[in-house]
Amino acid sequence: MASYSIPSFCGTEAPRGAVCRQSRACSLSGIAGACDRTTKIRRRETHHVKPAEKYFLVLVTCANPIQAKLIARSVVEKRLAACVSILRSPIESHYRWQGKIEKAREGLLLIKTTARKLGGLEREVKRLHSYENPEFIALPIAAGSKTYLDWLDEST
Repeated sequence: MASYSIPSFCGTEAPRGAVCRQSRACSLSGIAGACDRTTKIRRRETHHVKPAEKYFLVLVTCANPIQAKLIARSVVEKRLAACVSILRSPIESHYRWQGKIEKAREGLLLIKTTARKLGGLEREVKRLHSYENPEFIALPIAAGSKTYLDWLDEST
């Protein structure tokens, strides 16, 4: 069994199969569920999470919702990504462009893909994007649900 430090919320169950070593309400807060202490828990190791060195989460900002939907639909149809999540609330980006400090309200795409599809995904994003230099940041996924990552493989 592995031991992890996680925030404790007194009087509640520990996460999925974990055994919380603190089973009573926190004496510091006097209110069950209000504790912000860290509690050690033990969790049984399972094989439901697998290493994910070949998977990526790609961040792409878009000028508007129409562009975001166009890119999302295209990359999923072409199997360059298994899933694209569109953050519907605009984000405010601050950046330097052509010597000036700029700001813009943008949408954000969270694109889930594999290493073998990154090149094609980047080309498709650049082809469809209105920006001269669109954001394309690929973050490696360290680990994930085995069933989800297997689905990601099958879908790309």
